[in-house]
Amino acid sequence: MGQAEWVTVPVSTRDVEGPTFFSQHEWDTIEAATARIIPTDHHPGAREAKVVRFIDRMLAGTLFIFPAADGVGFLRMEGREAEVWQERIEQRRQFYREGIKEMDRLAQEFGGGTFLELGEADQDAVLEKLSGAAKPGGFTLDDEGGGLGGAPAGNQPVNEDFLEFFPLLVLNTRQGFYGDPVYGGNENRIGWGVIGFDGPPSLASTMDGSYTTRKYMVEGAEWPYDRHPEVLRYRRP
Repeated sequence: MGQAEWVTVPVSTRDVEGPTFFSQHEWDTIEAATARIIPTDHHPGAREAKVVRFIDRMLAGTLFIFPAADGVGFLRMEGREAEVWQERIEQRRQFYREGIKEMDRLAQEFGGGTFLELGEADQDAVLEKLSGAAKPGGFTLDDEGGGLGGAPAGNQPVNEDFLEFFPLLVLNTRQGFYGDPVYGGNENRIGWGVIGFDGPPSLASTMDGSYTTRKYMVEGAEWPYDRHPEVLRYRRP
């Protein structure tokens, strides 16, 4: 059975206020961790964007995977595709549950009973130890408008199924902050507002052709788009 035949379930990621998969402690811990990955400063961060809700709904099962084309409700997955997705989600659930326990274990080394009981600096230290790398420094554009921001957002050659917990958490935090609000994150389009992206008024407008991102594209660029000089300036050294 193809997606065209799947039933639309009239549900929203916002029907429930709190967790649907996480326990309250797990929810609060992941919310705190995402808030250190995209912190609140002069702009809203992951906490305000409800990134934790995006992650919770992703882990809840197969219901919140494919939104209906009109943006109202989600498709109920069927058959083998549902089975495969459920297997993938079970693996991610295990990563998150074990990762949260490890965060709490590491927190004890910094004088806290749990990750939530630590101050922000010690929470950062726990995440550094978990990641095996130093906390990234600040990022600013140079005078010529260049930068080291990495590849354009559309070029994300990452298979989530092969990520360990911390890189998975970072990737999911980015997805929840910048993804379409229909998936539960990017509350009030906060993530889009931070980067000056207007975003589609609804998911339906991305399907019927009434919304386009053409104004954000480099005029005159030809395939392969990611080799255009104006795109390459964002490459890492």
